[in-house]
Parts: sequence; structure tokens; C-alpha cells
Amino acid sequence: MGLAVRETGGEGEPLVLLHGFGGTHRAWDRVVAALGPGVRVLAYDLPGHGGSLDFPEAGPAPVAARAIAADLQARGCGRFHLAGHSFGGAVAALIAMRAPGQVASLTLFAPGGLGPQINAPLLKRYAEARTPDEVEACLILMSGPGCKVSSDVVEAAVTMRSQPGQTAMLRRIWQMIAGEGSQGTLPRDGLAGLDLPVRVVWGGFDAVLPPRQSDDLPPLFARHFFPGLGHMLPEEAPADMARILQFAICRN
Repeated sequence: MGLAVRETGGEGEPLVLLHGFGGTHRAWDRVVAALGPGVRVLAYDLPGHGGSLDFPEAGPAPVAARAIAADLQARGCGRFHLAGHSFGGAVAALIAMRAPGQVASLTLFAPGGLGPQINAPLLKRYAEARTPDEVEACLILMSGPGCKVSSDVVEAAVTMRSQPGQTAMLRRIWQMIAGEGSQGTLPRDGLAGLDLPVRVVWGGFDAVLPPRQSDDLPPLFARHFFPGLGHMLPEEAPADMARILQFAICRN
């Protein structure tokens, strides 16, 4: 009942990748490929997702943050680069706020927790999607106009949901993070107090989290805005997201 993680690449300070709600580490496959084999990557399945389905007390972001931080410590990762998408972005931010000295850089792709607004009905529909057509329909709504949803992304989501108990777990997590029609927010003073390089990436057609949530960032945060993209940034534009991550790694 531990955490599932896929480790690839070389040696040195790892890049830790945390996917969004309803996904697995496979959300980063094309980003990792674009980074190349020289970057050491630890891509986790968040508690309650995929290979980490049976992790105890799965659901809340603080549980995921504590679990991943503990796993990194057990692996001897004293310092690492950290990136998260959507719900995984909120988890990544919590890890950074609790152990800023260990985080070499923080990159947040359309992160949860920067404002209360969230498209709860769409996330519920995604949580309950099981067939390829249902999953693809949700991903189209979550992506920018003209972005083609690839068959391997749909296949990964359907395969994940085929596990016994996975759909019920996703409904449970959805209830925790968006069941009241809004989401919890990260402490602004904690974010503003981060003494490390932070980059926030958002798409102009994000249908899950309003792009305006990236307008009022702490002064030292760098903002990357892609007007034509939606919410599924790692899948929509993996080469662009890899370049942002590569820049963060090389600069720090």
C-alpha cells in the first residue's frame, strides 16, 4: 500500500513530477521524453490514483504532500526540483511550503488552490468517465480549441479506471476537493514567503480553473501564459512544458 513511482533518466537532483486529478504518472510521458534521458525523473501516482490506489487515507492534498515528502526522504533525496499539474500543483506547493530548503525549483502547471473557483461539474464528469468516448469527451472540454486528444492519453485514463475501486475512489476525492462547488485555497502568506524560484504556467482556455487565478501572484513568481491552451498542459504542449522545466533545472 505504498506509493507508485516511475524513475527514469540519469543521476543527480531529481525532477519530481505530480499529475492532476484523475491521472497517473503517464500524464508526463511526452514531457519526460522531450526532456531527454539525462534528466533524472521521479513521476508519482498520487494517493488514490493508479498504482497508489490503495494508499491509506487517500484524497486530501495534505495527505499526498506528506506521503510524497516521506517517500523522497526515504529515497535519500535531500534536494529536488518539483513540478505539479492541477491538483498535483497544490500538492507540490504544500511540499515546498513545508520544506523549502529541499526544493531547488517549483513549477506549477495550472495549479489547484490559487482561488476558490473550480469547474466542479466537469471534474465530476471526468471522475465518473470510464469508456474511451466518455474520457475523450471530458479531455476535449479540458483542452484548448484545436488541441487533438491523443489515443494514448485516452487509453491511459481508461486503463487506470478499469482497476476495481478506482472510479469510486475518484468520486470520493472529487467530493473532498470540489464537492461543495469550490476548492480550498493555499495560504497566500505561505506562497509569498517561498524563497526559491517559482514558475506558474496557465492556458488561456482553461475550463477547469479560471486563468485569472494566475493574475495576482506573489511578486517573485514567474508567469508563463499560453493563450491557445487549455487545462491539460502536459498533454497539450509537452515540448513547451519540457522547455520550461529544463530552464528551471538548468538555472538552479
